[in-house]
Amino acid sequence: MITDFLRYLELELNRSKLTVVAYGRDLHEFARFLGKDADMPDAAAITTSDIRGWIAHMSRNGISARSLRRKTQATRAFFRWIQKQGLITSNPASEVQLAKIGRKLPEFVREQEMEDLLDKPLLGGDPALNIRNKLIINILYSCGIRRDELSKITDADIDFHSKEIRVHGKRDKTRIIPVADQLLDEIKEWQKVRDGLYSFPSPAPLICSKRGKLTGMAIYHIVHNFLLSTGATHKSPHSLRHTFATSLLNNGAEINSVKELLGHASLQSTQIYTHLTFSDLKKAYDQAHPRTKKNKEFE
Repeated sequence: MITDFLRYLELELNRSKLTVVAYGRDLHEFARFLGKDADMPDAAAITTSDIRGWIAHMSRNGISARSLRRKTQATRAFFRWIQKQGLITSNPASEVQLAKIGRKLPEFVREQEMEDLLDKPLLGGDPALNIRNKLIINILYSCGIRRDELSKITDADIDFHSKEIRVHGKRDKTRIIPVADQLLDEIKEWQKVRDGLYSFPSPAPLICSKRGKLTGMAIYHIVHNFLLSTGATHKSPHSLRHTFATSLLNNGAEINSVKELLGHASLQSTQIYTHLTFSDLKKAYDQAHPRTKKNKEFE
């Protein structure tokens, strides 16, 4: 049954490969815990107590709250699918409480640090690849897209007349990102360099090497090396996505607009950036307001 469920996730619900793999791993672990066949053909007989026992066992063994939460969600989705098949009347996992996790504020690069880095030319290495690598940083910072979304962009997705880039996001959802003139000029510059180096069928991948479009991991390493001199703890493409959102909100952007630009399914995912910008405001207040300074004199 697990195999059929995973096929349903992938083909009918169009879940990402990472989600399908993670859910499959979780459900096979659950089957082993119960001493059942790896594909769990008799899953309809499993009870809420069985699921709670598994979650409690993992908790005692130090599994993180985040992992426990995902594993519970995997069983909920699995039994919801079994219920749709008409094999059970209620979902035994729906009564299992999700583990609570503390939500960390996203890591971002300070706005001035980013501007200083982007104003400096990249020295050393291949001059052509320096142009490409600088463009990678600028697109991620200026557009707030994910690294996998960047790797999928082709020339056909760039509209120089409308000054827009079409981005292919999670679950094949498409969104349009406005692009500044300076970034469009950098894209044109790289396209000329790329076309002099490589020959790709149209539409050519924008961010590429001689082997074709760059992988997400290759983009990660380029960004990580670029951000080594910054104060960010996590030097990754996602840090630039966080930086994009934080910079927009700090400069007065409306939160629903930021939500659309990021491609978030719900406003709740975007609201974490309002907490982050508020913490910046509080820090500035503590450092600058005369009453807080006076209080610190008596501490």
